[in-house]
Amino acid sequence: MLLSGCLALPQTGLFAFRLAVTSLGVEDVRIGPYSIQAGLDTSDIASLVASSLGMGSLPVQATLAMGLSLPVGMPAVEMSGFRWTLDVPGAEPVSGNYQQDVTLTSGDDTKLRLPVAFDVLATDTRRLAPMVELATQLASQGELPAGSELAITPGSLRGLGVTLPAGLWTPTLRFAVGQDGELTPQR
Repeated sequence: MLLSGCLALPQTGLFAFRLAVTSLGVEDVRIGPYSIQAGLDTSDIASLVASSLGMGSLPVQATLAMGLSLPVGMPAVEMSGFRWTLDVPGAEPVSGNYQQDVTLTSGDDTKLRLPVAFDVLATDTRRLAPMVELATQLASQGELPAGSELAITPGSLRGLGVTLPAGLWTPTLRFAVGQDGELTPQR
């Protein structure tokens, strides 16, 4: 029994190494108090920005729609949340904690929603134009720009009758967004 527990320990950690982000999109983009439907005409964003500037801040909020899964043939694993960081070209990195348990099963996508927010005016004012361009791209295309990177650090893992504490066998996984929105695991 002890030997089987020892063998299960590295296998459970191995599943975290094989975690795949199967989809990543942008939903519910808000610029200031205005909600913008991803994929719709955003030609009037300049007027939205101008009206929000009078408030002294220009918050941009969006929801990342993400799918996570394990490769086919792997046993189910439960992850106790995860830390995430999103680095988008032209913006300061944003990060957060997903604090709900996530059950990952072989070949099935688990759909998650991550709230992302940044204030355009909280950064260097010389970067206002690139930040507004980023907000426009998020709203108009419904996806992250090429060169973005998503990093996920899993919480503790439960599977095969064992629990691994966060950090022991759970390295940070990094995924880069390519030109066509495809995700590529980074080493």
